[in-house]
Amino acid sequence: MKVEYINPFIDSTYNLFSTMLKSEAKQTGVSVSRTVNDPGDVTAIIGLSGHIRGTVLLSFPTATALAMSSKLFNSESTGLDDLVLDAVAEMVNIIAGGAKAKLTSDGEEPVKLSLPTVVRGKDYTLGNPGQTKWLTVGFTSGLGPFRLWVTFETNSAKGGE
Repeated sequence: MKVEYINPFIDSTYNLFSTMLKSEAKQTGVSVSRTVNDPGDVTAIIGLSGHIRGTVLLSFPTATALAMSSKLFNSESTGLDDLVLDAVAEMVNIIAGGAKAKLTSDGEEPVKLSLPTVVRGKDYTLGNPGQTKWLTVGFTSGLGPFRLWVTFETNSAKGGE
């Protein structure tokens, strides 16, 4: 995986926290795996298409999702209700949207985003076909811990990875 493709997602995460959530996110570690295993209680997923194709996940324990939703919408939730699920979906959309702008050079097809999907529960594993791998970035924040998962492949007509 090329750093120039991963850093926009990390930078966008920091930007989301500093501007919209008024909190600081700190990176706690990075790992690479073939599958998403041990996700949080609630995970938002968004797809990328264009000259870069892949998937971005944002995964939270329930307490972190509740704290972030409360901060984002200025409204308290006591469980993973529709407002919290909307907040989680919006956060992955903001992170992917912020990264999207940095992933397209002049003359390249713009990166497009799918609609976000939110999964509740931890009893699943997510993988991708082929040889793609997930880069997992752990974070901590004043609102709680969370993880960012990114996997992608570049269009082979443009030179591949």
